[in-house]
Amino acid sequence: QLQLVQSGGGLVQPGGSLRLSCAASGFILNYYVVGWFRQAPGKEREAVLCINNSGGMTNYADSVRGRFSISRDNTENAVYLQMDSLKPEDTGIYYCAIGTNYYCSNYVTDFRSWGQGTQVTVSS
Repeated sequence: QLQLVQSGGGLVQPGGSLRLSCAASGFILNYYVVGWFRQAPGKEREAVLCINNSGGMTNYADSVRGRFSISRDNTENAVYLQMDSLKPEDTGIYYCAIGTNYYCSNYVTDFRSWGQGTQVTVSS
């Protein structure tokens, strides 16, 4: 069973930074596409960033361009979402998940083995 465990998140003031971690348990995460999604209150889950197993990255959210980045650490068997210059509209629950294909996608249905989610709240 492929399991992802998330950490990071919390409450931060506007303009601050957070780093979310998505660690794999029992398998090698580098073999898989990994996507980060977020879900704001009352809204659908949306794709944010995705990284393939070659390190190629795709940004699906124009609102985070230049502020968020995704990376892998194969020694830690983890993928990270670095979030800088945070805004109140970045508030939501953030999820990582494994892609079912060998390419990135912004469709929720193209991902499985979702992490447990982590709350990010940007507020003064």
